[in-house]
Amino acid sequence: MKIKIRTILRFAAQSSLLPLVACSGTINNQTEEMPNVIFILADDLGYGDVSCMGQSKFRTPNIDRLGSEGICFTSHYAGSTVCAPSRSCLMTGQTTGHTPIRGNKGIQPEGQIPIPDSTLTVAEIFKANGYVTGAFGKWGLGGPATEGDPNRQGFDEFYGYNCQTLAHNYYTAYLWHNQEKVYLDGNKNGGTVQYSHDLIQEQALKFIEKNKDKPFFLYLPYTIPHAELIAPDDSIFERFKGKFPETPYVGVDSGPRYRKGGYCSQKYPRATFAAMVTRLDYSVEQVIDKLKELGLDNNTLVIFSSDNGPHLEGGADPDFFDSNGPLRGYKRDLYEGGIREPMLVRWPGKIQPGTRTDFVSAFWDFLPTICDILHVNVPKNCDGISMLPTLLGHPEQQKQHDYLYWEFHENIDKQAIRQGKWKAVRFGVNGPIELYDLNADLSETHDIAADHPEIIEKMKQLFTEAHTESAIWPMEVGQQ
Repeated sequence: MKIKIRTILRFAAQSSLLPLVACSGTINNQTEEMPNVIFILADDLGYGDVSCMGQSKFRTPNIDRLGSEGICFTSHYAGSTVCAPSRSCLMTGQTTGHTPIRGNKGIQPEGQIPIPDSTLTVAEIFKANGYVTGAFGKWGLGGPATEGDPNRQGFDEFYGYNCQTLAHNYYTAYLWHNQEKVYLDGNKNGGTVQYSHDLIQEQALKFIEKNKDKPFFLYLPYTIPHAELIAPDDSIFERFKGKFPETPYVGVDSGPRYRKGGYCSQKYPRATFAAMVTRLDYSVEQVIDKLKELGLDNNTLVIFSSDNGPHLEGGADPDFFDSNGPLRGYKRDLYEGGIREPMLVRWPGKIQPGTRTDFVSAFWDFLPTICDILHVNVPKNCDGISMLPTLLGHPEQQKQHDYLYWEFHENIDKQAIRQGKWKAVRFGVNGPIELYDLNADLSETHDIAADHPEIIEKMKQLFTEAHTESAIWPMEVGQQ
């Protein structure tokens, strides 16, 4: 822990002694009240899974409302195309070419490869500036009591799943509350009494209530609608039962993987998916209602997005729901459908309602945006840029990315770059590079690499430049 404490103290000193130079993009002077910040992260929700981005088979009015009362980003990207590295990018402000967690590797007996103790997270930046911090949902960045444990990465309170694999199942045997394993007796022997999402939501609302008189950062990495398709048999589910043609899914209902990562059978997979996203939408409504009830609404920045594109497991049918909208690809792809996500941001009195922007942004921009809001310096190893000018309606002051970069380490190494209108995708270290013009071909259906050899050569250089080697996730680049 000594390295971690030095890191936090170093940043705290930097924050107090070296404030950012104010510009018209900043929110206020440092004597004014700092806003609460809530980041709601859906799990495997696709670009087209919310109705304001085109979903027509069900509605998400409360998620949509974040955009209608704030701003909708139409060219926003997740950190990666799977859970753990995407969240690592969000927490560290780094791309997958630099962030310490670049894949979903698990550790025994529970959890994933931990973020190193020396890593500076956005939660620690909040804490260094007087915020109470809480995370409720799925962590996936370090097993219990490891250096990556959320309590050791800047969060005062954590409730939910530490391990991504166990988070596949909603009627789980237990959840974690900080260092305590909370057993759910109602789920013993196949019971379906305690639905994990509802328990997580209950604790998150309590966090808001408990900290209403303090500035807080609330991270809500919900598990819905990831993996296992199952929902309580209530009025939400009844609304969709029988509405869609169904092909029952046969999953894992016994044996060693039962409720330990295996997906349950589901007679109504499409109805269940719609019910789960609707439940997610209601949860967003509950958060906003709680803020209003406590008089916190006007001083709270709420952000909604998803960690990667729609999944195909457990009976999910993203093609039926057009979950990736006009985009090609799903989870585990570096095509747009695997990484481009809706981002809706609401901040009453600060963001002009009903705004839409095509500003190209990514998860690693969250940390520097928070630094801008808090008037503190951005860590030197950050890959992001502040989105605050765009949020506050000053696009003329908005710095632009030279390019965005992703890498992925499952099955075959993949890399992708977006630079302006150009999107390059490479499969394998020495594989050919595909090239797409996103302005003319958003669906990435026409590979025009052969027509632009000069762009391909530039992309080769950027693939090398954007990557630093990792012993855990090696990728030999630049050897073509």
